[in-house]
Amino acid sequence: MAIYFITSKKHKFDEARAIIPGLKMKSLDLKEIQSMDPKEILEAKLLEARKKLKGSIIVDDVSVEFPGLNGFPGPLVRWMYEIVGNEKILKALDGVKDRRMSFRCTLGLWHRGKAYFFDGYVKGKAVKPRGNNGWGLDPIFLPDGHKKTASEMTMEEKNKVSHRGLAFNKLRKFLESR
Repeated sequence: MAIYFITSKKHKFDEARAIIPGLKMKSLDLKEIQSMDPKEILEAKLLEARKKLKGSIIVDDVSVEFPGLNGFPGPLVRWMYEIVGNEKILKALDGVKDRRMSFRCTLGLWHRGKAYFFDGYVKGKAVKPRGNNGWGLDPIFLPDGHKKTASEMTMEEKNKVSHRGLAFNKLRKFLESR
């Protein structure tokens, strides 16, 4: 049975497929509701995706929280990154002592008539950009306990510690148990 990961971002799909080799990529234009609750966002995405595609479906949502910015931007990170980029995100932290940040990836899976959810959560801190691998906030994210930014890591290294890697590993274990 094919399992479709709904995304238009090939790099995101490649990371997921490295963990679950049989995944299929499907690009669908899904409306994304605005909410501070990732599960609510994913439930709406799954419902819309199921109208356009039959079978097992995976959708994702990512949140990034900066405690020094009162948890901003949360699930609004995609728009923040697309509008201002890493340089201005770091600029927003100028003068902020607390440079911690955390990533949460929540996956929604529609499988055999039921919805399931999987979280991956990782803490770290914002640093000056380093590295040429990865994408998005990877160059400025230094995971706790590591000396390399996510952008300095290989995909294999990153998938062991990243929010998306942790969530997809939970999903893989779930699928293997079925």
